[in-house]
Amino acid sequence: MSFDVEEFDMPLEYNQHLSIEEQMETGFKGLQATMAIINGADTSCTFFTTANFASWYPDSIRLISRKHEIASHTFFHSRYKTEDLLQSRLELEDITNQPVYGLRMPRLKKVPMADVIAAGYSYDSSVNPTWIPGRYNDLHLPRTTYLDQNMLRIPASVSPRLRIPLFWLAFKNMPYSLFKSLAIKALNKDGYLCLYFHPWEFTDIWEFEIPGYAKRWSGEKMQQRLYRLIKDLKLEGDFTTMWDMLSTTRSLQPRQINQPTVDLQKTAQTAPLAK
Repeated sequence: MSFDVEEFDMPLEYNQHLSIEEQMETGFKGLQATMAIINGADTSCTFFTTANFASWYPDSIRLISRKHEIASHTFFHSRYKTEDLLQSRLELEDITNQPVYGLRMPRLKKVPMADVIAAGYSYDSSVNPTWIPGRYNDLHLPRTTYLDQNMLRIPASVSPRLRIPLFWLAFKNMPYSLFKSLAIKALNKDGYLCLYFHPWEFTDIWEFEIPGYAKRWSGEKMQQRLYRLIKDLKLEGDFTTMWDMLSTTRSLQPRQINQPTVDLQKTAQTAPLAK
């Protein structure tokens, strides 16, 4: 189970102005709600975090890293340049004092694998091997882990055969029993399950001008839904971080790189909100 920890910028896609402070505050409220569920369920997860968000809340991200995996969601959620791959990894490592192995691109943006490799990542989870109208069509890609230019890629789980996506939007909009059934089928077929959500889903976002299908079951109802899913899936298998799964089941080792000397200039706003 993984979470994309980020500034809540979805309203910007729908022409609603939202200050960076409001984006961060909503994201942080969601993270607090998420951690209450995850820690209460005693579950280990991976948090793909933008370096921008982490620089606003370094103490919280550092605390999370003591039990969970922190991976990169690049530097900013709404804009990207190639240098962000390396700089986000280094910034997150500086904040957590731990290595960062994984990457998930915001909105699963396609970038050259050579750039990902050059930035020192050991795995990438930026693939949803299904068709999402208006977003992407990756039905031609493998459903399960595969190598792309010697980079191990971990797709989000989809159902066997029909490739029904099992990501955050499906969890919000499917009947719970159907989602659980498809998730268990994928787990039994593939031997693992890769689910992902966003912390901002677990706080109240009804006031924002985004589509109803994106904010359905937000807040407390979504919290209860996630806790129920964790409880049910614990009967089927164990929760672990992505890196622990890969290093254990595939004996994956950290990518060996020549660490460059980089003078990291702070490109994000760093004044934290009151916590």
